[in-house]
Amino acid sequence: MLVKTFGSAVVGVDAITITVEVNVDRGMKFFMVGLPDNAVKESQQRIEAALKNVGYKMPGKKTVINMAPADIRKEGSAYDLTIAIGILAASGQMNEKNVDNYVIMGELSLDGSLQPIKGALPISIQANKEGFKGFILPKINAKEAAIVDGIDVYGVDNIKEVIDFFNEDKELEKVEIDTRKEFYRNLNNVDFDFEDVKGQENIKRALEIAAAGGHNVILIGPPGAGKTMLAKRLPTILPPLSLQEALETTKIHSVGGKLSKETSLISERPFRSPHHTISDVAL
Repeated sequence: MLVKTFGSAVVGVDAITITVEVNVDRGMKFFMVGLPDNAVKESQQRIEAALKNVGYKMPGKKTVINMAPADIRKEGSAYDLTIAIGILAASGQMNEKNVDNYVIMGELSLDGSLQPIKGALPISIQANKEGFKGFILPKINAKEAAIVDGIDVYGVDNIKEVIDFFNEDKELEKVEIDTRKEFYRNLNNVDFDFEDVKGQENIKRALEIAAAGGHNVILIGPPGAGKTMLAKRLPTILPPLSLQEALETTKIHSVGGKLSKETSLISERPFRSPHHTISDVAL
């Protein structure tokens, strides 16, 4: 039996939908094709243990998994849940109805629980563009994915919840975020403020002029003079991010796995402090 489930690959800061085709037929062995890396290939062991620990099993038949398009490299462990649901549906252990209406992503632990993934926001944006009904992912990433309007986002803790959802035994709780409310709530929530600086009048005036005119600044001085301290506070006197800029900034942090558990939308201007010995490539 052939079943298709859908995941997503993040390329740069954008996502590309990946179709995971699972075919279970007479025979033996497990085959995975479609340019998967080692982390994806190792999913067989994680999926087998996770299914066993939640009361299901890998089919004792020939299982072929194709991840299309085959010319895009599939990296990371976030496809575990996508593949596992496909295997269960193709082997008749769960209802395959409506599986193709959702993008499903998540890394499986051996007990069936889900680990966080990277790039939930761009994946959610792409799923919404392509008209998917919903996005199922680990609960820890649900807030950032729910920023996107027009798609139902479901955060889950365990693969058993997803199986019960498709078997219509249990409803999943939809995660909803008021994007504008979240944006304005955190707009002035900063860790460092320009008003904290005492003295340094000449440098403060230089930074104010640079911020007002959109100029570059170079700060030169001995260690401890306050160069980094002042630079950290420069974003707080820059114009606030627009909602579109906030979404773009959040996408970059999402792909890099830099969003905290409580953060769904970054609304303050980011500041990076690379070491002075950093190479051009690393910078």
